[in-house]
Amino acid sequence: MPNLVPGLTGERTLIVEERHTAAHLGSGGVPVYATPMMILAMEEAALSAVDPRLEPGQVTVGYHLDVKHLAATPLGMRVTARAELLAVDGRMLSFKVEAFDEKEKIGEGTHVRAIINVAKFKEKLAAKSGV
Repeated sequence: MPNLVPGLTGERTLIVEERHTAAHLGSGGVPVYATPMMILAMEEAALSAVDPRLEPGQVTVGYHLDVKHLAATPLGMRVTARAELLAVDGRMLSFKVEAFDEKEKIGEGTHVRAIINVAKFKEKLAAKSGV
């Protein structure tokens, strides 16, 4: 993977809306930015760092995630998730992930994504589902 080198970065920015809240998702009864949405933004930041550099027919999928949600973010505030590629080990890509709102760091952790061949993946999925 000559195009994938440590140091590549990606970002995902959003404004917290009702649909992003713990109350809306059922992951808590409060109207603040939900942990599952923060994780999604971190994953999107990671894939934006590397997926455009992959060979045709390849994508990355989430493999492992270890994240802390450090602080609550209210409705209407901007959140930015960032990912930095730390290591490439064959098909496995390791990232540092962080998220910030307009006031402070709200999340941090590590994320591993695996490079897959889409056609082979679909074949395995079809075999598993009996199609």
